Amino acid sequence: MKKNTQNITYYIKIAVFMAVLIGLDQFTKYLAVLFLKNRDAVSLIPGVLELRYLENSGAAFGMLQNQQWIFAILTVVFLIAAIAVFRKTPKTGRYIPLILTVSVLVSGAIGNFIDRLAHRYVVDFIYFSIIDFPIFNVADIYVTLSVIALLILIFFHYKEEDFQFLRKKKKENAGEQ
Repeated sequence: MKKNTQNITYYIKIAVFMAVLIGLDQFTKYLAVLFLKNRDAVSLIPGVLELRYLENSGAAFGMLQNQQWIFAILTVVFLIAAIAVFRKTPKTGRYIPLILTVSVLVSGAIGNFIDRLAHRYVVDFIYFSIIDFPIFNVADIYVTLSVIALLILIFFHYKEEDFQFLRKKKKENAGEQ
C-alpha cells in the first residue's frame, strides 16, 4: 500500500509541475492576445528583442501551414510515448533530471496543442530582431531547451545501461503459464 501511495504522490507532483508550466505558457499567450494583437510590436531591447503578435498555423518556422491533423497525430503519439516513459522510469534520484526534462518537453507540446485545438493556430509573440529569428512562444522555449537538455543527459550523464528499463521485459519462464 505504501508503494502505491508513493506512486500516486509521484504522479501528482509531475502533474502539478506540468500544470504550472502549461498555465504559464497559456497565460503569456493570453497576455499576447490581450496586449499585442492588432498592435505594433513592442521593443523590449531596441534592435534585439521585441514582442510581436503572430498566429502560426504551422510548425516551427512556419512549416506545414494548416496541417493541423498532422500535429494532432504527432502530439498524441508523443504523449502516449511520454506516459510510457514516465511509467517505466525508476523513481530514484538518478532519474530526476530525465523526469523533469521530459515533463518540460511534454508541457511545451501540450501548451501548443491546446492552442491548435482551441484556435487552429499557435500564438507566437517573442521575436529576436537582431538575428531575424522566427517568432516563438513560451511552449517553444520549453520544447527547445528540454530537447537540448535531453541530448546532454543522454550523451553525457546517462550510460546505455541506464535505459534498460525502457526495453520490454522478456518472460523469464516463457514455458510456464
